[in-house]
Amino acid sequence: MSVIQSIRDKGAWIIFGIIALALIAFILQDGVRRGGRSTDNTTLGKVNGEKIERLAFEEKLTLQERMYGSQGAQREQLIGSLWNQEVERIVMQQEFDKLGIQVTSNELSDILFGDNSPLKQEFTDPKTGVFRVNDAKQAIANIKKSKNADQIKMINTVYIEPTIEQAMRNKYQGILQQAAYIPKWLIEKQQADNNAISSISYAFAPYASVSDSTVKVSDEEISAYVNKHSNQFKKEEETRSIVYVGFDAAPSQTDSLTVLNQVKSYKNDFAATNDAKGYVAKIGSDIAYYDSYFSKTKLQQSYKDSLTKLPIGGIYGPYLDGSSYILAKMVGIKNWPDSVTVRHILIGTVNPQSGQVLRADSTAQKLADSIATAVKGGADFAALCAKYSDDGGSKEKGGVYPFFAQGQMVIPFNDYCFDHPVGSKSVVKTDFGYHYIEVLGQKNFGPAYKIAYVAKPIIASNETISGASGAAAQFAASAKNRKAFDENAIKGSKQILVGNDIKANDVQIVGLGASRQLVRWIYEHSAGDVSDPFEIGDKDIVAIISAVNKAGTMSVAEARPLCENIVRSAKKAKILIDTKIKGNTLEAIAASAGTNVMHTDSLSFAAPFIPNMGSEPKVIGAAFNKALQGKISEPIAGTSGVFAVRVDNNSAKPAAMDETAFKQTLIQSARMAAFRGVEALKKTASITDNRTKFY
Repeated sequence: MSVIQSIRDKGAWIIFGIIALALIAFILQDGVRRGGRSTDNTTLGKVNGEKIERLAFEEKLTLQERMYGSQGAQREQLIGSLWNQEVERIVMQQEFDKLGIQVTSNELSDILFGDNSPLKQEFTDPKTGVFRVNDAKQAIANIKKSKNADQIKMINTVYIEPTIEQAMRNKYQGILQQAAYIPKWLIEKQQADNNAISSISYAFAPYASVSDSTVKVSDEEISAYVNKHSNQFKKEEETRSIVYVGFDAAPSQTDSLTVLNQVKSYKNDFAATNDAKGYVAKIGSDIAYYDSYFSKTKLQQSYKDSLTKLPIGGIYGPYLDGSSYILAKMVGIKNWPDSVTVRHILIGTVNPQSGQVLRADSTAQKLADSIATAVKGGADFAALCAKYSDDGGSKEKGGVYPFFAQGQMVIPFNDYCFDHPVGSKSVVKTDFGYHYIEVLGQKNFGPAYKIAYVAKPIIASNETISGASGAAAQFAASAKNRKAFDENAIKGSKQILVGNDIKANDVQIVGLGASRQLVRWIYEHSAGDVSDPFEIGDKDIVAIISAVNKAGTMSVAEARPLCENIVRSAKKAKILIDTKIKGNTLEAIAASAGTNVMHTDSLSFAAPFIPNMGSEPKVIGAAFNKALQGKISEPIAGTSGVFAVRVDNNSAKPAAMDETAFKQTLIQSARMAAFRGVEALKKTASITDNRTKFY
């Protein structure tokens, strides 16, 4: 961590405090706003006729990118996340409007200043843990003078609107939960089913006894199964499939050797220099020079056992760590504690968040020196801290930072605390101002090391990159159809890989990782089209669209992986019934199947599992068929094989809870379903998604 905790805490307090207060003033002054419509004429999508305008969407996306620091694939993931949020917001708001659900100004005020206030973090006394409501209200009065519209808009979007929406959701869910009702007959039946138990004997012929190779499943049989169970094979959106080949542009052995030799060439000069910091800066290194010390446990290097044995001035390497070759030089060794506790008073010169100058350097230094003199003269440290310190994270704690580890503070602050004994006091300058520091405690002393690194990454040379891209371009130019594609792959010893179930808004393809541009190409072209090379990671990819699977009922090719085993098992069941399930007794049937009669007790109607067999719902159903008591069932085609069942006994175990308690359990379960209601609303909504036109 390169910025001391106190500076971070202060920055956070200032930002969150000002932003939150500005927003509250905005809300209380102008009422609860639900956001205006964009004048931009491009529409990203529609939800039940309500538009999602691209301009408004982009504004929210930009805010989220600022919050999360997103780039590249992360941005693409945020687009999907924000889209889902917008769809959910609209379908819920439409429900709120139908039911007349609102949040009044008084209710908003209760939230802002109540137990669940979003402002608690900014206005809670760190000593007492009490939410300072009056301070928040006074700050609101002051912030009304603020004219920072952008900041107000940002917090309104990020904090207040979600708070209002959540309050309305709570009301909506409350309505659904209070409407939950379980009739008496259902309670009685459910309780009876849960308590029912059965004992059975059965003979079993496993499907595994019939070889898969002898039971072929045709496309017609798959189609018939899909048509019979069409609801299980419905797709809400189109998917596409590709096959592709890759051309490796990763660094070659020659590239690796080139970097190794480069690092070796630095070794003598690195060993001879007395200015390791300057040398590292001159030649460049992927590991920046850290001008301080770390104990062995804090070192992140793979070879730290060897590094910590070096004498001062000693060199180790080059060695390979990850994808870099590294030279390491021991610059210094000290006996340091592994953690310290201090108190300090910061006289700031610069706001670390905004870069705004707080006061002149000379003014800050004079004030810090005056504080040091006052403390030496007997002045109260905590009182001076409360009055003068610019560190909001520690000033109300008397400037104290509890024990912290090496490297968590900026280097001048860190080094003073770890390099001076307990009781030391001094003014220390950092990039953020002047700190009057007193070392209060230190523990766990041991060696700490200052090590300089020359690290060079192994990267692909221009020759390697151009070789891969050239080969990929040549392949793409000559593979004009699937036949040519396959022939070229075989000729070039290229493995043909598959990407299935690719959706229009996917940001990655399984096996390839982040590949949004390729996905866009797939949906801008037709089946059989061959792509130009796409650079994905350290490979150049050439793909051909192998299938376009429209929304609706799955094709045979799509459905086969999902139901082929089910259809094959049904065919095996017929074979077993015709050849293995013979006889009038379980013993005869078991002998015919080459198995033994088995018995199991205490089967539960509520759980369709048979010990050592797994899930067998049809068999459990037969176990509670009173017509089968003392009789042998017709053959049952189960999950794992064919069964013949005899019910030996049906009974009931004592109820685990009385009817009243059981009723409450069922009602609670029904109420919990209210939290899943939004998914049902989204599923039934009419949604037009135009994201692929823009992203």
